[in-house]
Amino acid sequence: MKPEKEITIYDIAKQLGVSPATVSRALNNSPSISTSTRKRVNALAEKLGYRHNTFASSLRLQKTNTIGVILHELNSYFITSVLAGIEKIASEAKYNLIIVHSAENAALEIANARNLFHKRVDGIIASLSFDTEDISHFNQFQSKNIPVVFFDRVFENSESTKVIINNFQAGYDATSHLIQQGCRRIAHVTSSLKRNVYAERMRGYKQALLDNKLKFDEKLVIIDGFKEQDATRSAKHILSMKTLPDGLFITNDFCAAVIMQILKDAGVRVPEDIAIVGFNNDSIGKVVSPKLTTINYPGFEMGQVAAQSLINHLKGLWNINLTNTVVIKSELIIRESSLKSGKPA
Repeated sequence: MKPEKEITIYDIAKQLGVSPATVSRALNNSPSISTSTRKRVNALAEKLGYRHNTFASSLRLQKTNTIGVILHELNSYFITSVLAGIEKIASEAKYNLIIVHSAENAALEIANARNLFHKRVDGIIASLSFDTEDISHFNQFQSKNIPVVFFDRVFENSESTKVIINNFQAGYDATSHLIQQGCRRIAHVTSSLKRNVYAERMRGYKQALLDNKLKFDEKLVIIDGFKEQDATRSAKHILSMKTLPDGLFITNDFCAAVIMQILKDAGVRVPEDIAIVGFNNDSIGKVVSPKLTTINYPGFEMGQVAAQSLINHLKGLWNINLTNTVVIKSELIIRESSLKSGKPA
């Protein structure tokens, strides 16, 4: 079956007896065209099924009003919060989003970046996968002066624009809180130390131990993923320890919730036997029992800042190259899961 011919402004102009230029201005709501003519043009355009040729317009203007967003996953509360913040700012500025995700795979991240480059996006917002070794695949954007803003998982020593929290301080605060609650054997459950977020939280954990004259023990560090099967494996590892820890700092709330339930099923009391602190302030932390002490990771605000920085640059209001790093404030939220002493420290 032969496809129907695409309706053009010339078809509309011919039927209405006006010039193509008049149709074009009317479709773009130009005030130079009378209200009655705009109504006639738009009514006929809708009736005929006219579609604006965005691609052709983009080639003429050399901009697509589109931002590419590269995410390392889609099924986390933090990432959906970031995305909501990005969408709010982009929508207000009349930018569209193309969202892709690497599924924690560097090769897919590289392919996604190439795809977005060929789609001629105006800018990129990205968070790196677990196994990304370098960010050379973003050089293609820089070569065309297409701005890139990284958030959360970044290369902190790069000159790229980054939006992060102080992960070192967050790790330090979480561990210090457990120490203040009387914990002396604190295990740390985290993920790939290739990523800045986990490496920096680990550094904060170690510094808090040092400052409180507690010995760092590598056997108390568990590095794994955060999915349910990963958390189950981590919980079994903890239960297999000859001497159980009396505190857990876990850098993901969902993982913390799974581990806490498995420990409770095994007869471990939380927080009396093991006090637990999570990370992200996911909604799950408010419904588990006991409620989960956590680090509030303001994803929505992070998404807003990343998007606003990029769009301000695209509009010529600000040069993102003048600022390497924007640090968003995070904070410890104390709930029952860590109150071994019965009261906040």
